[in-house]
Amino acid sequence: MERLQKVIAHSGVASRRKAEEMILAGKVKVNGVVVKELGTKVTSKDRVEVEEVQIQREEPVYFLLYKPRGVISAVDDDKGRKVVTDFFPHIHARIYPVGRLDYDTSGLLLLTNDGEFANLLMHPKNEVEKVYVAKVKGLIMRESIRKLEKGIKLEDGMTAPAKVKVLSADKKKDSTIVQITIHEGRNRQVRRMFDAVGHPVVKLKREMYAFLTLQGLRTGDARELSPHEVKQLRALASAKPNKK
Repeated sequence: MERLQKVIAHSGVASRRKAEEMILAGKVKVNGVVVKELGTKVTSKDRVEVEEVQIQREEPVYFLLYKPRGVISAVDDDKGRKVVTDFFPHIHARIYPVGRLDYDTSGLLLLTNDGEFANLLMHPKNEVEKVYVAKVKGLIMRESIRKLEKGIKLEDGMTAPAKVKVLSADKKKDSTIVQITIHEGRNRQVRRMFDAVGHPVVKLKREMYAFLTLQGLRTGDARELSPHEVKQLRALASAKPNKK
């Protein structure tokens, strides 16, 4: 479900703020009934009318992007930097990223115009796993790995336990390649976790999101998710709370 003003804005009828004004003014109906509460949520099955005209909703679309480094995970940027939606010039739907990857982080990023789907995947309780490969400074020791696996205390609270695997170590360059799996999505979380154990990240890439991989894609490439993949993602996220 999505907030009514967001659905109206997403349809292109008005901005989010203007949509809120129209709701408060009694110009919006849901299933034939005037709605004046901004907290109202609607589903894709609800009929929404603005000034007696039914809004037209976009068909949901779902994409996987191999995000390059040096790209903003947003639909626009006030500094004029390249954003992830720039890789979809042929797509007219109002897509946006599911979560985000840092400017300096590359890898797998999902984009959609389906807010319900995005919220389902991003909610921490649904524990959708994300696999990263990080090149970090220093030779990481078992003690640091155990700390990451148990959870790290950051300024915004303890992280959930992570899965950690050392892939390689280079004594000459004094660096380690580490695979880390988390299911949270805090701002710059992986980088902050490694900072906390004294191994700053030099390079970071997200290689998996749930069961999805970057196989067959080069940096900057994108592909549409299949209906089966979308169904699998929904089922995976929806089933997680019941497995505890």
